[in-house]
This record gives sequence, C-alpha cells and structure tokens, in this order.
Amino acid sequence: MPDEKGNPDNSQEALDKRRLAEETRNERKVWYFLAYFLFGIHIVAFVMIYAVIHAPNK
Repeated sequence: MPDEKGNPDNSQEALDKRRLAEETRNERKVWYFLAYFLFGIHIVAFVMIYAVIHAPNK
C-alpha cells in the first residue's frame, strides 16, 4: 500500500508477497515446459514406432 507521499510500500510483507507471486509464475512455467517436453517425446516415440512397423522387410 502506498504511503502518504505516494511511494510504494517496501515492507517485508510486500516483498514476500511479490516474491511468492513471482515464484508461482516461475513454477507454472516449469510445469508448462515439462508438459510440452513430455508431449513432444511421446510424439517422437509414436513416429518411430510407426516407422518401424511400416519399414520394408528384407
């Protein structure tokens, strides 16, 4: 909350709230990255399985 001069509040509580909000955003980004990575690995695996199944026999 700003003080009477209009300056932002730099109390420990405000800093902790800001840090927690940033940590939550960063954690969400990590989960999205992990989800896309695992999804991509599955796509690659399915393409490889398809290629092996449809490979010409010698």
